[in-house]
This record gives sequence, structure tokens and C-alpha cells, in this order.
Amino acid sequence: MGSRTAAVNNGTVFKTAARRGAMDERCIFCSIAAGRAPASIVYQDSKALAFMDICPVNPGHVLVVPREHAPFLADLSPDSGAEIFKLGMKIASAIRRTDIKCEAVNLILADGEAAGQEVFHVHLHVVPRYQGDNFSMSSHRRIVPTREELSSLSARISRSLK
Repeated sequence: MGSRTAAVNNGTVFKTAARRGAMDERCIFCSIAAGRAPASIVYQDSKALAFMDICPVNPGHVLVVPREHAPFLADLSPDSGAEIFKLGMKIASAIRRTDIKCEAVNLILADGEAAGQEVFHVHLHVVPRYQGDNFSMSSHRRIVPTREELSSLSARISRSLK
């Protein structure tokens, strides 16, 4: 795999190797996975780990991270992608069984800066939700495409599937 430009959490920009499985010494999530940076670990195994978000949306907000360094979703192996979603589901169920306020759960994966990704190591947010928590992902702008527009978009995406 090639390299891409990505920003670390302090705002500096660097080239990061997108090789599957390679740890990136400059990546905070790789440092956490290697035990070189502090984190409140919820769960870990040889494929992934889950730890508390230091800027949580709500109490109980957990990040699920593959041990494999991948800046973007397209760089992540399918096996690691499956592992983080399986672990995310497990963490969501565990949160619901605690006394943490949780009426619902959002699983959020931001892939790229325009999507809100701030740390360029794929990660899944497991966010406990409840009525009145003031977190919103809704857009004030509602796009209502025609069936023809939807079909055109569908065809373009279908053609690019590998």
C-alpha cells in the first residue's frame, strides 16, 4: 500500500505508512495499543482493544481500535474491520448492562477529515445515548433526491465495487 497525508491529534501533518499491520510510532492509538501511552482499557485481545474516550460525548463513550494501523477504512483489512465491529457490538451490550445512563447506542466511524476523523487510525466510537443528551448527528439541510438521482448514484457506486 502507498502512503497518504494524515494529521495527528495535535494538528501537525505527516506522511503515514498505510501498510497493514505496521505500527506507526507517531500514532497515539498505536502507542496506546503498544502500552506506551496511558488509556483506561475496557477490553483488549490480539486483534483489537477498547478504551475510554478522553473527550466523551456522554459518560461511557468507548473507542474500539484495531491493533493494525490503518489511517483510513480503505486501508484496513476486512478481518480487522469485522473484529472492531464485533467488539463494538460486545461493548454496546456491556454498556447497556451497567448503571451508565444508556437508552440507546450510536456506533460511529468517521473516515476522513471531512467526516470528522481527528486521529488517523481507524476507530469505532461506541456512544451511549439518552433522551435530552444534546448530541446530534442530524443535518439541518435535508436532501430529497429523485428516484432517478438515487438510481444514478447507485449505478456509479455499484460499478466501482471491487
